[in-house]
Amino acid sequence: MNPIALRIAVVGAGPVGLALALQAARALPQAQVCVFDARPPERDIAADPRTIALSLGSVLLLRRLMTMPPAQPIFEVHVSQQTSSFGRPAVRISAEEEGVTQLGAVLSYGALVAPLQQAWQAAVAAEPARLRLCLGAPVAALKPGPQGVEVDAGVAETFDLAVVAEGGLFGAQLRKPLRRDYGQTAWVGGVTLEGAAPGLAIERFTAHGPVALLPLAPGRAALVWCVASADDPVPGLDEGGRLALLASIFPPEAGRLTGLSALAPFALGLNAERSLVAGRSVRIGNAAQTLHPVAGQGLNLGLRDAYELVAALRRPGDLDAALRRVEWSRASDRWSVIATTDFLARSFTWRGPAFAAARGLGLAALQALPPARHWLARQMMFGRR
Repeated sequence: MNPIALRIAVVGAGPVGLALALQAARALPQAQVCVFDARPPERDIAADPRTIALSLGSVLLLRRLMTMPPAQPIFEVHVSQQTSSFGRPAVRISAEEEGVTQLGAVLSYGALVAPLQQAWQAAVAAEPARLRLCLGAPVAALKPGPQGVEVDAGVAETFDLAVVAEGGLFGAQLRKPLRRDYGQTAWVGGVTLEGAAPGLAIERFTAHGPVALLPLAPGRAALVWCVASADDPVPGLDEGGRLALLASIFPPEAGRLTGLSALAPFALGLNAERSLVAGRSVRIGNAAQTLHPVAGQGLNLGLRDAYELVAALRRPGDLDAALRRVEWSRASDRWSVIATTDFLARSFTWRGPAFAAARGLGLAALQALPPARHWLARQMMFGRR
């Protein structure tokens, strides 16, 4: 089979699915690509306020696919622990030290997906015979067949390859083979603040979970506040109480928090497939692995999945062999991110001073060893290669 003549179904018109579709349309000029999504065509996806953090590698990839929307660059990442026997252990990673213009970028989900969807709609309008967008078309089933995969989205169609990129949130997902409920809740919203350096991202390790600030604009940041669900202080506090508690958590580098938006809770857990490939179906992004936000790598990992899949399909040869290469080539990056985020997430459930001391010692060692810190920075920006 010649991979460039494939019929490809992409299930999910989120950032990972649309990025894959755009890459496939350009890299495989003979391929037919159809994107399915349950989202109604009339929904204004640009209004989705959820905040996402992109690594530098993701920013560079997306710039090849569309005109990048305005986003707040991340110039420095500051990771520290609230209490430690090692003083104030912290790791600082800066774009200047790493020789890059930025470490990544922060923007809303809607601000990213809307231009990706517009780029795909423009591609469909230019080549309607081979490219399609089917909104309001939930995929009810994928059925393996002798000629590929039957995709049932109201009308059954057969494709050579189905790529599932529709992941959803941990609390609403069906159980995958690797599943762990961390017993943690992420409260997500926005803050106003004074005195923080422009483009500074903060992550603070506490006894109950990590708390992060992602820069949005001067004086504004997104908040991701992870707490133990069984001992959650957030619902019982008003805005003033929440601000006071956050002020006691964050280091001075975060600045002074002056206001807090309404917060939305999300259950946290690991939910992952053992394999990306099952016959002629491939799962990528959150459809393959839903992770704890402690490392901020879920979307970035999904975009790397999409890039490597299209790269494998460009090579002439047997489709099944190409999919086996994808499984093998993604294993190191994928499992290292899964293992790291799972370890960090579970470490907040381990009680006792020894565990906090170990985290503090690790942070202090990273800051004291520039080669290790640079290695970590490259992993954050580009994944494991």
